[in-house]
Amino acid sequence: MALQSPPAQRVRVEPDIPPSLRQTLDTLVAVPPSPDQVWAARRWMSQMEPKLARFIPDEALRGEMLTRIYHEARLAGLAPEIVLAVIQVESAFQPEAVSSAGAVGLMQIMPFWIRELGRSADDLMDPWLNLRYGCTILAHYLAVERGDLTRALARYNGSLGQTWYPERVMRAWRDNWWLAR
Repeated sequence: MALQSPPAQRVRVEPDIPPSLRQTLDTLVAVPPSPDQVWAARRWMSQMEPKLARFIPDEALRGEMLTRIYHEARLAGLAPEIVLAVIQVESAFQPEAVSSAGAVGLMQIMPFWIRELGRSADDLMDPWLNLRYGCTILAHYLAVERGDLTRALARYNGSLGQTWYPERVMRAWRDNWWLAR
């Protein structure tokens, strides 16, 4: 399983970033993480690494996957363990997965999101971009549902009003990714 981003064969045109957003992004990049944040990330990685080994046998790919999941989840304000559970349920960590409904990649993103966000150059088969989309979409639904994770997960899956999907994700979280804090 290749989890590396595909080689840059085409030029991506990024939208213009408003100056206020650019200033916020520059500030985030300029502020290094605190020692406590670095320690927390390392501790999380060491706890998750053996759990992910059954899905991703290659140690280097596993480390890259965990690093990316941690980063994207935190960027979106999500618990990285929930993101791991969603990926397990959605694609079993297979970046090339495509559902019968047309959802693509690790987090099974529906292609309409590319049109919705106006980023036609994006490739949802790129696992790292797919992860960014998935975390952002889940965070959006969590905000829409005012923090109700069950409803946000149901929206993410397109099964709002039903509980079978959130139950599957919560079971994966409890059985495989739970961390006592």
